Amino acid sequence: MYKTGKRNHNGKQLTRQDPLQELVTADLQELKRGADLIRRELLGDRVDLCTILSGISGRCSENCRFCAQSSHYHTACEEHGLLDTETILQAARTHQIEGVDRFSIVNSGKGPHPDDFEEIIKSFKTLKQELEIGLCASLGFLTGEQFRRLREAGAGRFHCNIETSRRFFPEICTTHSFEEKLENIRRAQDAGLEICSGVIIGMGENWEDRIDMALTLSELGILSIPVNSLMPIPGTPLEATPRLKEEEILRTIAIFRYINPKAHIRLAGGRALMADNGRECFAAGASAGITGNMLTTSASTTAGDRQMLRELGRILNPDQRHPQKKGGEDPSLIGHQQAH
Repeated sequence: MYKTGKRNHNGKQLTRQDPLQELVTADLQELKRGADLIRRELLGDRVDLCTILSGISGRCSENCRFCAQSSHYHTACEEHGLLDTETILQAARTHQIEGVDRFSIVNSGKGPHPDDFEEIIKSFKTLKQELEIGLCASLGFLTGEQFRRLREAGAGRFHCNIETSRRFFPEICTTHSFEEKLENIRRAQDAGLEICSGVIIGMGENWEDRIDMALTLSELGILSIPVNSLMPIPGTPLEATPRLKEEEILRTIAIFRYINPKAHIRLAGGRALMADNGRECFAAGASAGITGNMLTTSASTTAGDRQMLRELGRILNPDQRHPQKKGGEDPSLIGHQQAH
């Protein structure tokens, strides 16, 4: 059923009624070929690259067991308050020139302080006015009104990972619930924002949990799905968790492609667990990536990722895009803004 990808390379969504356990036991090479066929048929060779900037770092009130930024644990995490608009603008401009599709401000914490939120709105308005790069935000839990203002300020997409399955979520976090995550995503969707939502694998979940994650994201209609592999961080409760094998990561990428055939499956954190910084994932269904040295669990750089993807025959935004907005939309971006 799953060996050639013909099961759903025409866009048919797999559901909870399908025999999905076959994806776990199928030959990995055949599974990867099928997933890559689905990717080519539905998304083509265009690779979507995004990058992130830590707008606020550390001192988070939540107790996510994987996270170095939680105030519940003692880690070597850098701590800083909200970056100023000029610093954010310069970082975004650099990534635009490098040919990155989308730039995201990522803040620690359950949600922004009201004063910080106003500054974030100002920053997004400036970014939208000055640059062409697509804009994303990862700010925790917001109200419907805050989501609306964020969209009006220029953010086209909001990032909120589900992290893991509904069943396993209480093993990972107890200061907020899985349902709260889903409600936050739905509020953002109701405000007109596209959603980027993904997972972290390797935290102790099983294959049924991973399939459930992929199904949940499919049911939410998510079109940008980052797949992170846990890099255990000293000082967190998961610091002694065994690291995933590359074969397990590749199978997960392929399964997510089968269950979310039209989404960008985005290679994210934990790439250092794999040979060549995760190159093989792009032959297993991945169609997007998080790039740049802002991603602390990856050895990737934008230039290195672009070179790798060119060698694979993938299509990228041209680098050296002009940092100032010229009016109108960059033709190379039209139809390809399903980023971060």
